[in-house]
Amino acid sequence: MVIFFNSPLPYFCPMNDPELIRKYNVPGPRYTSYPTVPFWKNANLSPAEWTNSLQTFIQHNAVNEGSIYIHLPFCESLCTFCGCHKRITKNHQVELPYIASLVKEWQLYKAYLPENFQIKELHLGGGTPTFFTPENLIQLMKGIFGNDSIAPKNCELSLEAHPGTTSEEHLKLLYAFGFRRISFGIQDYDSTVQIAIHRVQSFELVQKMHYLSREMGYAVNHDLVYGLPKQNFVGFTDTIEKTIALAPDRIALYSYAHVPWVKGVGQRGYSESDLPQDEEKRALYEMACEKLEAAGYLSIGMDHFALPSDSLANAFKNKKLHRNFMGYTTQSTEVMIGLGMSAISDCGTAFAQNEKTVEAYQERVEKGEIPIFRGHLLNETEMRIRQHILDLMCHFETEIQPQNETWNAIYTGIKHRLNALESDELFTWKENKLMVTEKGAPFVRNICMAFDLDLVENQQKEKLFSKTI
Repeated sequence: MVIFFNSPLPYFCPMNDPELIRKYNVPGPRYTSYPTVPFWKNANLSPAEWTNSLQTFIQHNAVNEGSIYIHLPFCESLCTFCGCHKRITKNHQVELPYIASLVKEWQLYKAYLPENFQIKELHLGGGTPTFFTPENLIQLMKGIFGNDSIAPKNCELSLEAHPGTTSEEHLKLLYAFGFRRISFGIQDYDSTVQIAIHRVQSFELVQKMHYLSREMGYAVNHDLVYGLPKQNFVGFTDTIEKTIALAPDRIALYSYAHVPWVKGVGQRGYSESDLPQDEEKRALYEMACEKLEAAGYLSIGMDHFALPSDSLANAFKNKKLHRNFMGYTTQSTEVMIGLGMSAISDCGTAFAQNEKTVEAYQERVEKGEIPIFRGHLLNETEMRIRQHILDLMCHFETEIQPQNETWNAIYTGIKHRLNALESDELFTWKENKLMVTEKGAPFVRNICMAFDLDLVENQQKEKLFSKTI
């Protein structure tokens, strides 16, 4: 069975009533933040406003550690399913100027951080981080940390990687510096699906890179996606069985987010009729879930699986799991600095996003400016709602305590919106604690939506978000 540790009873990946799937398969946020990006209210947040919020939060909470996310946006070819901010190019001359901008941006941030600020977690995301040469990635790391290698017990270093652009030299140099976790983008091994999404890579190639990484000492993650165009039950079953045979430490099983009105031409490379819908799509997840549980994986949060020995499983078991713009993490740092084009930073009371084109980003950095173009300053209500949603996404429970008149009115509205979900047995109340049930686990995003005050005020979510299932 797949066990959710937060409950006195084990949770399973249940076969769901088709009526529930049709009822709750509606557009909704993924809740890597609250408020979600489309509802940020400070479109013209200035660098001074952001850094003042950052410094105030750090000083008020005596923060001396945090996480760094570095966005490396370049890819040699376009994967048509991808929803990330990227730049498609085969020109590798872009590498060194971009690295110089990243290092300079970090130097700008250091002026607002304590002298003893410790980086507890650093992740290279993309784009394709292994677009960069191994030597250039090490140059980037030295620009952030200095010339010394990093002790893994002091800082968790990880990266996303394309099996087709990752070399043995990448693995060797990054491991020597201190990287200990690598995530390979797999998506699906079915050749028909790979052609449709323009991401062709053989199982033999992935197997080679997987075992090479393992032999060097990396913990290995695999990223899979269900709901892709041309995907079917037989083909995705083969993908899951091949994944289990390789036994990665963690598996991210993401629902494909079809938002062509946001991401443009890339996601219009196939017909809507090519996409598995509703019960068909959900059946892909449930098949994967059943096979992964039979292989000994534990279900973590909304869409992750981990071997019992993995640190993510331990964090979930001990209710120390955290969720931010990097997804689920074992590091519950209160400050996350995003470096690079489109990267998002978070200090608990504010969000800030960098310029979304390479040129605008580099131009701002060269001027000595922290290159944000929008953000959001959270009020007290938003911070409290954010915590409820974080608790639900990470622990499948949250506690609602009686407060003052204003908050009691807000909670009354939340409970009213929860009535239908409670009637469908997606959660139960234990005194003031809301606890997601086995039946409700696949619908946790829908439960979070009842807390989302922005959704109450906005009726255009169909144009903003992918469907929840």
